[in-house]
Amino acid sequence: MRAQALSVGALSAIDFTIEPGCILALSGPSGSGKSRLLRALADLDPHDGSVALGELTQTGVTGHRWRQTVMMVPADSQWWADTVGEHFPAGAPNDLDTLGFGPEVMDWQVSRLSSGEKQRLALLRAVAHQPRALLLDEPTANLDPDTTAIVEAWLTGLARHHRWPVLWVAHDPAQIQRVANAHLRIAGKQLEAVPCS
Repeated sequence: MRAQALSVGALSAIDFTIEPGCILALSGPSGSGKSRLLRALADLDPHDGSVALGELTQTGVTGHRWRQTVMMVPADSQWWADTVGEHFPAGAPNDLDTLGFGPEVMDWQVSRLSSGEKQRLALLRAVAHQPRALLLDEPTANLDPDTTAIVEAWLTGLARHHRWPVLWVAHDPAQIQRVANAHLRIAGKQLEAVPCS
């Protein structure tokens, strides 16, 4: 995935590339524009510049097709039906057990889910759509350390296996060291590279 001369909000003339199968961590102060940048990459917010995934360009396809291909998982996931299963029209997704769920979760009311359960299920929902790239806004923010480790291993394994480029917003330097192949930090209106040691 590549962004060229991307401008959104206070950020301007942003250029970066995420190679297939690689995870790019994005960090920066609260309010610096991390989520807005993800929304621009997902074609959810107005922006200048270009975004492409291989030969597919953001402007060359409809918005809904782009968002099925470049799947964003926001920090606060949205749920529009009463039960979990209604959000998985193809049936129970693979890897339910990996993320700590049994098949009965499909019958659960969304209203009974904890924030951590919603976060894990939102990731499963995104992956079930078979995207070609992932945009993750703090995907483990509501998880305990043990569950965070499980989700990190699962996501990094999927990215490598499917060769998905992944942009992962994170605040925790230790997590960035664990999951990222490269790290960019928002500094004012620009992105600066941070060495991954």
